[in-house]
Amino acid sequence: MVTLTGFADEISPDLNVQLDTLQALGIRYLEFRGVWDRNVLDLTADELATVKAELDRRGFKVSAIGSPIGKVSIDADFGQYKARVQQAIDVALRMETPYVRVFSFYVNDLDQDREEVIQRMQSMVDMAAAAGVTLLHENEKGIYGELPERCLDLHRTVRGKHLRATFDPANFVVAGVRPFADGYPLLQPFIEYYHIKDAIRSEGRVVPAGEGNGQIRELMAAARATGFTGFLSLEPHLMVAGRGSGFSGPELFGTAVKALRAILNDLGVPIA
Repeated sequence: MVTLTGFADEISPDLNVQLDTLQALGIRYLEFRGVWDRNVLDLTADELATVKAELDRRGFKVSAIGSPIGKVSIDADFGQYKARVQQAIDVALRMETPYVRVFSFYVNDLDQDREEVIQRMQSMVDMAAAAGVTLLHENEKGIYGELPERCLDLHRTVRGKHLRATFDPANFVVAGVRPFADGYPLLQPFIEYYHIKDAIRSEGRVVPAGEGNGQIRELMAAARATGFTGFLSLEPHLMVAGRGSGFSGPELFGTAVKALRAILNDLGVPIA
């Protein structure tokens, strides 16, 4: 059985619209990336408390903190940046989720910067482990972990059980990778979480699940076969697909959910 969740800030910047839409779609989780046109890590303690109280009141839970951690240059001062990492961990604890989504830095040279990437990822994982939080590394074009082989390098090299993978098919597509054929065989043992968005390779355009080259049907069939019981997080990017985030609006978010549900229902995958 899988559980649907999603980036509710793709629906609207307004918290009530986010929750109303998710509720209408039968989704009781959200991957918390932003609200009120602000990133989750830029919210004050009082604002986080307001969000948490409203989620509790309406019966919603947070599947993961959709943080931008690691989506910066490897040249950034990591000593200062660690405060941002700790903030993301603290927000996860406040929102009662065990997961924080992270990236593996924009690098200048893959070989020369590898050691620094590994050291920074290890430091972040150690910080997360101390708090009982797990970091979910997302493959992303332009970062160290852009390709499956480099994602595998991270998971094999960074010590501890508090680094797992968020598998994003569309991000692999735009990086020239066949997600199921090339990525899944290498990363399957480390996959904890999926981002559900699809893309057409020749156009670089994001589309609903099953309409692009993301091999989402094959991925979901494999997930069912291996007994995957984690989160499938809708990140549709159907109206805007930017480097930092995306937007879909309520109607297109619903379109994305419908497309995913159709695939899961056809495969006989139970949905929580």
